[in-house]
Amino acid sequence: MTFSLRDATPADLDAIMAIERAVFPADAWPAETMVAELGSSHGRYVVAVDDAGVVGYAGLRVVGDQGDIQTIAVTPTARRRGIARAMLVELLGEARRRRAAEVFLEVRADNPHAIALYDSLGFEELAVRPRYYPPTAPADPPVDAVVMRLDRRALRVLAVPSANRATTPPVHHG
Repeated sequence: MTFSLRDATPADLDAIMAIERAVFPADAWPAETMVAELGSSHGRYVVAVDDAGVVGYAGLRVVGDQGDIQTIAVTPTARRRGIARAMLVELLGEARRRRAAEVFLEVRADNPHAIALYDSLGFEELAVRPRYYPPTAPADPPVDAVVMRLDRRALRVLAVPSANRATTPPVHHG
């Protein structure tokens, strides 16, 4: 099944929040936070859309010369199709256009698929924040966060001009 990427809009909020609550049940952002993120001049959010509707979203924030992948999520039924990679590469292109020297992210230490994706794109582990994420179940312990960074050199290699500008049609993958 093919999918396309486009910029997120306020009309996507309900779909984004449904994914947010399903994927991050222990620490989902409040809708008010997501509204602020979608409207921030410091950021860009994209959504992945297929025949089922919005199946993923990802966000970037760039302040000064530092970028941060704020969040990335794909519905469980749409995983393993390259959606997260496509959204991340799109946002890295945006980070480069905004002149970010480096891009940071945090990932749950118990998410090997996400860590492998970030590794494959050149992110390097910088640190571990112990017990950063809340447990997924009441009896579970909190989960460490792995802090990762993509430097300017790797960003330059990865980031390509976006085909997903407001004046062009969505980027299709399939």
